[in-house]
Amino acid sequence: MPRANPNLLVQSLRGASQVFFMENAATGLLFFVAMAYASALTGNWATTIGAALGVLVATLTARLLDCDAPSVSSGLYGFNGILVGAALPTFIASSPQLWAAIVIGAAASTVVTAAFSATLTDKWGIPGSTGPFVLTGWLMVAAAYSFGRLHVTGDAPRLAADLVRGAAGIPGPADLVAIFFRNIAQVYLLGSAVSGAIILAGILIASVPAGIAAGAGSLVSLVVALAMGADPSAVSQGLYGFSPVLTAMAVGVIFLTPSPRVAVYAGLATVTTVFVQGALDALVAPAGIPSFTAPYVLTMYLFIAPKRLMAPHPHAPVADHMVGEGTPARPASPAR
Repeated sequence: MPRANPNLLVQSLRGASQVFFMENAATGLLFFVAMAYASALTGNWATTIGAALGVLVATLTARLLDCDAPSVSSGLYGFNGILVGAALPTFIASSPQLWAAIVIGAAASTVVTAAFSATLTDKWGIPGSTGPFVLTGWLMVAAAYSFGRLHVTGDAPRLAADLVRGAAGIPGPADLVAIFFRNIAQVYLLGSAVSGAIILAGILIASVPAGIAAGAGSLVSLVVALAMGADPSAVSQGLYGFSPVLTAMAVGVIFLTPSPRVAVYAGLATVTTVFVQGALDALVAPAGIPSFTAPYVLTMYLFIAPKRLMAPHPHAPVADHMVGEGTPARPASPAR
């Protein structure tokens, strides 16, 4: 694990990298490059600016609240904030009130992260991961429907029966490659295949096994979604792949000791996440809120809970592949 660093910028960049379980400022910087590329492509910079604001506010809040210093330095209090900062401009129209909501949501995500760590992680040994982002994001987007100065731009509340169903033809080779990378990009709510490729490169810089797991998760989710006849538009945008990507990494490499048995177990978890994605999309549609990474969170919690049957695994083998920030010195905080 990289050495502790009190620099706010380094801590924030590590927070950006922790979205994909990495602890590497160079990786976090590449993730921001991916966001900036997507913003330049669309001409909408709100997501990138919101992400930067979110991770800074979340990290500063953790420092002001005197949260566990090694965890703050590792970026473990920043990754939920950056996701809140990226998500709110994606689903809420730009306004002064939106930026206030990002600050409030990012700061609140730090408190929720600490609460998850003190309960879920401390009592049951299950990492909170992006659970605090999901909870905070749901509450903030749902609240926007109650406030006249916050306008939700995403899907309006709709019945689950309105969701598109039916089989569709298999996309061409070029489209399949684009979807493969969009699956990865959508973790950061980005629809650009190039951004997904940049993010995958950032993961590989920090950890080759984690990068392989991310690629495997994207491929498996693509095959399962197409085989099940999922909404072609959602599949094409990468919306059936981003949670399985995180599940494949978390279960296959990050929180359990890699082995052939764990690889099969992670494969089952990844396939399950695709079905959970479809289920939660239908469940949250009437509320008019996105599922965010809830399919990953729910599946990961369920598959990590019985980890006493398998050796718990923080970040040690992954850290062995890290470059650019020193060599591992201690195990990762369980708060991740």
